[in-house]
Amino acid sequence: MKVAVVGTGYVGLVTAVGLAKLGNEVIGVDKDINKIDMLGKGKLPIYEPGLNELFLSVLEEGKLDFSTDIGAAVRNSDVIFICVGTPSLDDGTADLSQVEEVARTVSENLDGYKLIVEKSTVPVNTARWIKRTIELYNKGKRVDFDVASNPEFLREGKAVYDFFHPDRIVIGVDSKRAENMLLELYAPVNAKILVTDIPTAELIKHASNSFLAMKISFINMISDLCDKTGADVKMVADGMGLDSRIGRAFLDAGLGYGGSCFPKDTRALFRIGEGYHLDFELLKVVDRINLKRIEKFIDKLKDALWVLKDKVVAVWGLSFKPDTDDIREAPSIKIIKELLKEDAHLRLYDPKAMENMKRLFPPDERVEYVDDMYSAVDGAHALLVVAEWGEFKDADLSRVASLMKTPVVVDGRNIFEPGEMAKYGIFYCGMGRGKSV
Repeated sequence: MKVAVVGTGYVGLVTAVGLAKLGNEVIGVDKDINKIDMLGKGKLPIYEPGLNELFLSVLEEGKLDFSTDIGAAVRNSDVIFICVGTPSLDDGTADLSQVEEVARTVSENLDGYKLIVEKSTVPVNTARWIKRTIELYNKGKRVDFDVASNPEFLREGKAVYDFFHPDRIVIGVDSKRAENMLLELYAPVNAKILVTDIPTAELIKHASNSFLAMKISFINMISDLCDKTGADVKMVADGMGLDSRIGRAFLDAGLGYGGSCFPKDTRALFRIGEGYHLDFELLKVVDRINLKRIEKFIDKLKDALWVLKDKVVAVWGLSFKPDTDDIREAPSIKIIKELLKEDAHLRLYDPKAMENMKRLFPPDERVEYVDDMYSAVDGAHALLVVAEWGEFKDADLSRVASLMKTPVVVDGRNIFEPGEMAKYGIFYCGMGRGKSV
């Protein structure tokens, strides 16, 4: 098929490259001229494991192209995927202005049957507004089209794998024609396909992300109780996870969730429920618990060092999770802000996200970016583990202890064991795991 993917962010790029690899002719479209120019030259604006190799291969095969001309892409395609951003407004509702803009452009360029597919995460019943907008701006011309929902479930850091090996593919349609086109498009992917009506498909994404966020906030609430009582949150989570009704996934205590999905989607679902006069207060509490994680983390550091002024603090991990350079809603941002308020000196290291972070916190006399994790801890009074990159888990702890001025480690991701840290004379403080001296 001929496919247009409107929006070349994390979701749009993976979708465009994945669909091209499945054998379709794909054009990625974006208003950002610099981004399209970069992509046209074979360079990715993001880091995602495995994506670059796949990207270069489909470019070489001639299956993928890029343009800033959305209208032409609509006219030359059978299926149009909407993958633009839906950021949170101040009140938590989703900003759908980019989705509406795409719908208007589609309407103005319809020249035959088109299938317009929501892939962006949108509130339930957004498809109705897309359809209404297309009809409104079509100015009475009789052109056949369908709107469908195909929510994405791509995990950053594992997005390429998830595209080709998804837990499920959800398709929301209201016509057999649209259903058949999407089934044909995904036929090469060996996965369970759930076909629903459109509102159901739209709601599945928000419900899934909010439920996972709830699991994270729940175990973080339990980790705080473990800190007070001496229990070990890792073993509590293991014990809970052995129950097949619960499962172990997303029961890792720490700094909470970040990124572009969980915070935004949880707040958006709360606002959706509120809009229908339903009691979704549970999600407000989930968000509140998550927001307090940074405060508790900084308190642990203060408990270890007492005064932070003029202390050298190393930070391992700036991205919101490992294997990505994405810093959207990353806990590191709030941590850095709090440490700067305390007049600490920061040494920051991340395998992929430092360039993005430099845009928010340019290097100066108090903020230093270093080339490796050991340079970060050299002469430091404390080390903060903020993202659980694999190289941090494999760190030479003896070397870390010898390099630090005072061997204090506050582990926001519980990647180390208290007993192991004690062997090296490291004062260790995890989340819900007690302390080692």
